[in-house]
Amino acid sequence: MTRLWGTYQLLLALLVALVALGGNTLVYKDTDKVLWELKNVSSSSGNVKQCLWFAMQEYNKDSEDKFSFQVVKVLRVQMQVTDRLEYFIDAEISRTNCRKLPNSNENCVVKNTSKLEKRQMCTFCVGALPWHGYFTVMKKQCVDI
Repeated sequence: MTRLWGTYQLLLALLVALVALGGNTLVYKDTDKVLWELKNVSSSSGNVKQCLWFAMQEYNKDSEDKFSFQVVKVLRVQMQVTDRLEYFIDAEISRTNCRKLPNSNENCVVKNTSKLEKRQMCTFCVGALPWHGYFTVMKKQCVDI
């Protein structure tokens, strides 16, 4: 019984130490170090949806096109863990009928059969600490299809 009580005390001391340090000891600070190799993840995951939404916001902000683009299809999502979660998202995007306007919340429709139709295949690498609300597009590569 004394031995079991000693184990509980040790675990409690470790927990208190982690809380006192703010949990920072659990985050690896070396961005070159991969803690968890690439793994396929579902495109329906909440974190993936947040990352893709953020990536498209950045894409539309940086694009010189007069119209907004939106995701048509997500082809593959992979994740690895470094000092953050890194999502590699392969997606098909397309020009919509919505002009880019500040704070626009229109329901946009993809242009399928007009001279304005434009589709691209994109790979986004999004770094995320979703529990802190932190997202950054680390890499973006798109080609016309």
